[in-house]
Amino acid sequence: GRRAALAGGFAALATARHASAADPPKFKRLSPIQFIAALGDPEASAGTGADKWGLWREDPGPRGVWLKDYEKKLVAGKGKAPAGWTFEPKAWWVEEHGLIMETPAPLPLQKYAREGEGLRVVEPAKRYVVTGDRDVTAVLTVHNDGRWELSKGRLFDVTHLPCRSAVYTPAPGGATGSCSPAEASMRDFPVKPGALMPEVPNCKKQDWAVLFVVGVEA
Repeated sequence: GRRAALAGGFAALATARHASAADPPKFKRLSPIQFIAALGDPEASAGTGADKWGLWREDPGPRGVWLKDYEKKLVAGKGKAPAGWTFEPKAWWVEEHGLIMETPAPLPLQKYAREGEGLRVVEPAKRYVVTGDRDVTAVLTVHNDGRWELSKGRLFDVTHLPCRSAVYTPAPGGATGSCSPAEASMRDFPVKPGALMPEVPNCKKQDWAVLFVVGVEA
């Protein structure tokens, strides 16, 4: 599951600060850490599509609802989870233990500064310090057009393998409401580190990588 992953995470920040001699970025440590849901070629160190990525600012696991409790807690609660988030029936997320998770917020792709009562864009890009809590900690730069690149390593290297996640959407041609957590089986969980999430009848599944975010550009 998701756990504190600060060991070694900020050892890379001294290097990151000197990535650009002209104007080195500065980072602040995140405690607790955050989590990026990323979709891309695991062997790539750069790509596009970050405008579709998500960010959990809180660990979504403890805030989740067990699949077996879907009727009792989400249906009975009219789609509102005990932790306060709203279930999205057309695109619902599940993690490796069989917990339904809240939908992540869109990943911020620009750096802002406060100006009076509002915010202004100071750079059409944003940087995060990410790790898979293994060997590689890197600076992830995302751009407002969806481009992304890592300062070192591949997307696989900064993916936390024990964290498995997938979003389930209605299969093409399926009846309304047929793609439901009620159709999932708890016998398919927990999912092994690095393995694919299970299929659910009448659903289309998309697996997502989970990156630990241990720092963010100040």
